[in-house]
Formats: sequence, structure tokens, C-alpha cells
Amino acid sequence: MAARVFIDGEAGTTGLQIRERLATRRDIELLSIPDNLRKDRSAKADILNAADIAILCLPDEAAKESASLIEGESTRIIDASSAHRVSPDWTYGFAEMDTGQAEAIRSAVRVSNPGCWPHGVIAALRPLITAELLPRDLPVSVHGISGYSGGGKSMISAYEANSGAANIFAPYGLGFNHKHLPEMTEYGRLAATPLFTPAVGNYYKGMLTVVPLNLGQLDRVPTGVQIHAALAQHFASVPAGFVEVAPLQPLERSEDLDPQALNGTNALRLHVFANDARAQAVIIAVYDNLGKGASGAAVQNLNLMLGVDQTTSLAA
Repeated sequence: MAARVFIDGEAGTTGLQIRERLATRRDIELLSIPDNLRKDRSAKADILNAADIAILCLPDEAAKESASLIEGESTRIIDASSAHRVSPDWTYGFAEMDTGQAEAIRSAVRVSNPGCWPHGVIAALRPLITAELLPRDLPVSVHGISGYSGGGKSMISAYEANSGAANIFAPYGLGFNHKHLPEMTEYGRLAATPLFTPAVGNYYKGMLTVVPLNLGQLDRVPTGVQIHAALAQHFASVPAGFVEVAPLQPLERSEDLDPQALNGTNALRLHVFANDARAQAVIIAVYDNLGKGASGAAVQNLNLMLGVDQTTSLAA
């Protein structure tokens, strides 16, 4: 029997991408609500409770409201908003984060889909802190660039209307209160909030996160080889994962460090660069902000919750 899946907010950027990935699946029956009933609480409650799994692609407050309409545990939830990402009652939906995380997602009733930016940051830092190569209280900075699709419909419209003159590198979040900071801190196992300076580029999708590491202050300074080995060992230990670690190479630049290099896939690739003499390193993550950073991660989590191969409908 096909699993009944309702995408609440299927007209948004993430919802549309998820629906497109699931449209040809025979093991899934996609439920829909008529446009004229989308704001009808009773009709919304009925379809949410009729679903086996509801995927919430909504603003935070709307996601909280939809979650509140679900009675008991009859409907399992994947919430793509930031409303529940650090809630102890929800399972964090980054399957490669720990060796047992995919299994935790598989059995969960409530899964919070990660934000796009935290994926790269958590992938870069959590294995190193777990391996005690980095201390939790290391001051951390994070930089990066994402395609404008990450800003939703309003930003997409603004960039596409002004594509010829739009800023090719537009920093934002300069009040240092970005909504993804709590999950970066919590799941990155950091003792303090990182300094985060994101930017939007004048292209549709794809992103880089950059985590520079000044290591000279540490009592035990890890080498680039040790950092690379710890990351490679961690992600090799996660079965059927989408996170990979590029070979450690002494490069000054690389064409692989293109934020659009993995567009259309659910892959996330980590690159490590280091200068041991200076006790400095940098970890750069490349991935699709609408793939592993959003809809791809949601479909991966859905597959786990349905008990099917987590790569189904996803390009590596």
C-alpha cells in the first residue's frame, strides 16, 4: 500500500522541489488540498491527520500551527522550517551527522529538516570536536555564499527582475542573529555561537560554506592530515551517506570549489586545506542549497522514515 504524503506548502520553493522528486514514485500517494481550502483550519486538520507523513514547507509560525493540528502520532512529520530544529522533542534530520542518526530518523515521529547553511558547518566541525581534535570552546567563524533561491519567492523574483544589475556578492545577516545560528551551535557541538557572515550570489542555486581554523592557540595542534583523516573516517563510517571528503591536496586553488558544482544532486563534499607551519586550516563544503540543503535532505529523511533505500529519487 502506498504511503500517503502531504506537502503542506507545496507551492513554495522547497515544496515544489520535493513534489517534483516524488511525483513518479509508486510507493507514495501525494495528497493535496484545494487552493480555496488552504487556510481552512478544519480542512487542513483533516488532510494532515489523513497523511502517513506530512512535510511542512512553511514559515515558522505556520509550521507550528500545522504541527499543532496533528492528533497524537498518527501522522509523522518532517518540518522544513526552523521552528523545531533545536527542540529536544524533535529528531534532527541530518542523517550523516552521527553513525546512529539515520536510524534515529528512521524511527522518529517528528523530524526537523536542517537549514541549508548548518549542513556544511556541522559536517566540518562536529566530527573534529567528537574526535577531540578541536575543543568545544574554540572561537569559530563561518563564511559562505549561496544562490538566491535560498531567500524564497520574494528574493527569487527580485533577482530575476534585476539579474543584469544584481549584486554578485551580497553579504547579509550583519546583525549576527541569523536564524540558523542555534542549530550550528547545538549540533556543531560548539560552546559559543560562531561568527557567521553569509552572502547571496547572483545565481540561482548552489552554495559554499567556509570554516577557517586558527589552531596555534591550542595545546595540541592537529595537522591537516589529522583533520582530513578524522573527517574521512567519520563519513566513511556512515552507511549510504551523501557526504564525501575530497582528497587532501596542497592546492592554491581548485575548480571544484564552485558553489554550483554539485547542483542537482544530494551530495555534500568537504575539502580540507592546511598549512601546518602556520597552524592554520580551512574546511570548505560544497553542496546544492535546494538539494542537500533543503528538498533533497527532506526526501532523504522521508525515505528513511518509509524504510526504503535513502537514495531513492536522489542523485548522488
